[in-house]
Amino acid sequence: MSEIKIQTTPFDARFPNVNQTKNCWQNYYDYSKCVAAKGEDFAPCRTFKRSYMALCPNEW
Repeated sequence: MSEIKIQTTPFDARFPNVNQTKNCWQNYYDYSKCVAAKGEDFAPCRTFKRSYMALCPNEW
């Protein structure tokens, strides 16, 4: 069996408060810009996607 590596979103000094709505939006926006510029296979884009998927509510 392969191990599943679980990670939390790293601390972002721009969003020190408990409410992470703006952090969610910024990571989504950064992901969208990254994909438009570099494509979905670019590794740093996946970092933004992982962050927004962890921070944003599923209903959004």
